[in-house]
Parts: sequence; structure tokens; C-alpha cells
Amino acid sequence: MKLAISIVTALLLLVSAGAQAVVLEGVGHATIHNNDVDSARQEAKKAALRDVSLQYETRISSRDTMENGVVTESRLQVASSARAKSVEVVDEYRRGNLLRVTVRADMSASGQCQAGEASELRKRVAVTGFPMVYPDQARIGRIDDAGEILPQLLQADLRESGNLQVFGATTQSLFGDLLNAPTQQKFNNRLTNVIEVARELGVQFVVAGVIRDVGVSDPDAWGSSIIDRMQRVIGAVNQNRRFVADLMIYDGFSGSPIYQQRFATEARWDAGPGSSDGFGSAGFQETSYGRAVGGLMDDMTSAVNSALACQPFITRVTRVDGNKVTLDSGATAGLRPGDELKLYRSNSFFDSPGATPELVDSRTTMTVNNVHPDFSNGSIPIYGGQINIQRDDVAIVW
Repeated sequence: MKLAISIVTALLLLVSAGAQAVVLEGVGHATIHNNDVDSARQEAKKAALRDVSLQYETRISSRDTMENGVVTESRLQVASSARAKSVEVVDEYRRGNLLRVTVRADMSASGQCQAGEASELRKRVAVTGFPMVYPDQARIGRIDDAGEILPQLLQADLRESGNLQVFGATTQSLFGDLLNAPTQQKFNNRLTNVIEVARELGVQFVVAGVIRDVGVSDPDAWGSSIIDRMQRVIGAVNQNRRFVADLMIYDGFSGSPIYQQRFATEARWDAGPGSSDGFGSAGFQETSYGRAVGGLMDDMTSAVNSALACQPFITRVTRVDGNKVTLDSGATAGLRPGDELKLYRSNSFFDSPGATPELVDSRTTMTVNNVHPDFSNGSIPIYGGQINIQRDDVAIVW
């Protein structure tokens, strides 16, 4: 049976750090250049450790649905990073300029992010709109623009942090049913329209959200009578206001969720008459409520950066010509000549038209030769047709 690694399996979902350690063996290959055996040995050892990591992650949790002997749906939960202990080289074999190394390692799930080379690259992220479940709540203070302004502010904060390439799509909403969002999900939790949005914008991840609540605690406190105004002035009524928003991050290649968190706060809405002119305005930010929401948005920015820091860097293959490969990422992502990326074939099956594409390790590494702002090209040691690498396959840095 052909071993295939789905995007969900190999890259995204998290498992408990309490998973038991497993001893596994992995095999790596490297080509010896200019008789430099030591460098080739190190490359082969790195490849062998990647092989061990993939074996470990695919063994964590697996559930397949079969119909008439054919796998129609697959749900897997895997570690996004793994830790190798007691690494031992158990075999080394050389044939001509090809070196093969076999290692044995004690693998365990990492409780913390073990960011590798991918942490030095800037992943592409699109921030979509945060529609409001109850727009009428925004009437007080005229903050009905929160659904567009909040993701714009989040987008600006993420850009300022410098860790990601951020693209705006704040007028787009991923959810048709806001009350029960996220909706339109299939068996494996994929959101059906994430993949289309990610492909259209050319991003690896999509950040989305829903504003659940911006209501005041006591609606009767906001009457227009003289008594109501006096009570507000002397603080005799509850002037607090709530803010609740759900933040979600999806993988753009599979549509699978990788992060979801609810953020909530409550503070005094002390805006004077006409002083607040929209969500994020100067008058809004000067209120106690605006400052509380600003702090919550700082938490959102940190959450996005933290959630994506441990994810691998993935980019699409846009062209293959002989042994020349062009990628959909370049200097703005941090790629430089000499960088190496693993190539994976993206397989889809006619008997599972809606299933997540499966990634199969081509066991081939691309070396970047030329870098442009938004794309790069490089070479592989053999012709792409020999390993069936083609447009829309992916290159990965772990």
C-alpha cells in the first residue's frame, strides 16, 4: 500500500505533549560533491531525521473511513513538531557519489515549539473580515464598522511585528452562518471556501474571525432623558460594555483549522456625546473600553504569531522545466540563494473529490539559485518528470 502523507497529517494539527516516546529508524540520502564526504554525511543525517519525524507524526492518531475497500475520508491528529533524543547512526553505505545514512532516534512530542529553519522565513497570511453577529449592538458609539476596522488593525499589527507577510481581505467573510460559525465544514474539519481564498490571494494561511458581542451591560442606562444623563454623569448606572470575538486560523492548502480562540473583555464605555466616531477612532481609543479592546488586540496579534511560528514554511511550485523549478515565494519571504527546500507531490484522487490533497515526499531537495521579490527558481539533481514534480506541488522548509 502506497504511503501518502496528507497536509493535515504532516504539517498542521497539534497533539498532546504527553504522547509516549517511540524509537524509530529513518533513512536519508545525499550526493557527495567534490569528494566532500563529511558535508554529504551531515545532509544525509538531516534527511534521515526528517524521515524519522514524519514516521513519528503519522503514527500519533489515525482514523480512516472506508467504503468498499476505498478510503473516502481521513481524520488525523499529529504533532506539529517532534523532538529526537538519543540519535544514533546505525548504518552508512556509499555507492559512487551517493551516500545513504540510517539513524535510530527516540522520538517524543515536543511540549514547546522547536522552530527550525522555517522560523527564519516569513509565511504569507491573509486577514479576512470579522463580521458582527448582532450589528444593532454597534449603534451606541457608532462602531458598526468594527467588522472591517478590527481586521485592518490586526493586519497592521501583524505587519509591524515583521514575522509574516500579511495580505488584506477585510471585505471578505468566510462564514455564511455567523451564529454557528465556523460552518460549512466537512468531516475532517476543513472549511470549504478557505482553499479558494488562499489560492486567490497566494497565501499559506487565512486568519478569520467573528465579533460575537459588543453590547452594553445595561441598555436602560443609555436613555436620552435628563434623568438618564444625570445617572450616567454620577455613575449611578452600569456603563460597562462587552467585547467578545472568535479568532480562527486555517491552513490555505488543506482548509484545515490550526488555531481557534475566543477573546473577551469588558470595560466602561465612557465616551462623551459625539466623541466616538467609529471603531478604532481617536475618540474610541480614549475610552476605557477602547483601551481594553486595544489590549485584547495585542493578545490576538501575539496569538497569531505564536500559532504560526511552529508551522513549516510551504510554497507552491509554479513551473518545472527539466531540472529547473520555480517557486511562488522569493526575497520578501526571506529566501536566499543556496537555500534548500524539500519537494512534495500533491496528490488528489478521483474517488475522493473533496478530500484533502495528500503530500508524498519526492525525496528530492531543491537548491535555490536565483531570488526575485515574489518568486525564486532553482535546480534539482534530476529531471522533474522522473519524480513527477509539476505545477501546484509544494516545497517545504521545516
